[in-house]
Amino acid sequence: MRRGSRSRTVRPLIRAALESIEPYEGGKPIEEVEREYGLDRVVKLASNEGPFGPFPIARQVLSTQSFELNRYPDGSAYELRALLAERLGVDIDEVAHGAGADGVIGYLSLALLEPGDEVVFGWPSFASYMLDTLKLGATPKPVPLRDNRYDLEAMLAQIGPRTKIVYICNPNNPTGTMNSREELDAYFERVPEHVLTVIDQAYFEYIEEPDYPDAIEEYFKPGKRVATLRSFSKIYGLAGLRVGYAVASKEICAALAKVRPAFDLSSTAQAAAVASLSGDDAEAELERRRSYNRVAIAELGRILRAFGLETVGPAVANFLYLDLGVDSRPFYEQLLAQGVVVRPLHGFGAPTAIRVTAGTAEEHALLRQALQVVRPGGRSITA
Repeated sequence: MRRGSRSRTVRPLIRAALESIEPYEGGKPIEEVEREYGLDRVVKLASNEGPFGPFPIARQVLSTQSFELNRYPDGSAYELRALLAERLGVDIDEVAHGAGADGVIGYLSLALLEPGDEVVFGWPSFASYMLDTLKLGATPKPVPLRDNRYDLEAMLAQIGPRTKIVYICNPNNPTGTMNSREELDAYFERVPEHVLTVIDQAYFEYIEEPDYPDAIEEYFKPGKRVATLRSFSKIYGLAGLRVGYAVASKEICAALAKVRPAFDLSSTAQAAAVASLSGDDAEAELERRRSYNRVAIAELGRILRAFGLETVGPAVANFLYLDLGVDSRPFYEQLLAQGVVVRPLHGFGAPTAIRVTAGTAEEHALLRQALQVVRPGGRSITA
């Protein structure tokens, strides 16, 4: 049998849209840092996880429930969606689940975007808005922040006939700053009808500011063309199980169901999320964690400022943002050597900044010890 000519041009296997993409870089795992630096104790203040694990009732469910792990999970996550719909006052077909809010962002991109479509978002901001747009061959239109906050006026000016999605990260990751109800109201008065506005409220349960809008109550229910994202990865302590959801129109949710993998939310993830919502102590536990975060963020700010590190504010979630004015990687690496993991923000569009998550009192004490040795620029004062 004759072989084909080796001189023929072979069509590339990898899509051209992926050529310019750098993969998302997560925070370094504690185990890797311990192994790399020979450390016995490492604290992770990098990934905006809550400092506590699952709610007590979720822990109980995870430890005592006999999961039939030889069976596939409920692909529709019916119980979880029904519970969310009841609590939020929406129809079950207006709730779409996913592997974290990040997973839902990916599904939105798959369902809505085609090459040449445009996506508008603030920048620096959550990297997936940029990455998932590029993956589909669509065009990202990042808009610089103003005073470290989303500039909604400037974003409106960037919307054109090919704009499909506008992302509003509120509060913004990584700066921790928020846009007010008045600003969002003014935005929705002007945004064109053909645009889907996606309001990312992954940190919703932490927010105590009276001017912070509930996007489901104030925009979705009155009929705005909006999808609201929320997550169990933060205050609920389920980051390792990856549970997120969107509240959007039935049309959008039906489209997400078409692109979502059949069994993306495991049985354990669904059970833990349901327990976190329905346990008798759920609301009290939320309030305990919210109150703790209020104190922890204030303490974290005092520690950083004591070493000349000015934070951006007002920050309303569970993390603080610092612009060092120089490449942040050396500082990050020197802190790693001291056993403290923070987040350099090159992938978020802020190469001179770091993000630090509020932790426990013990974790803050170790951060304070590390800052006695390391200074911005990555220089060790003991060297």
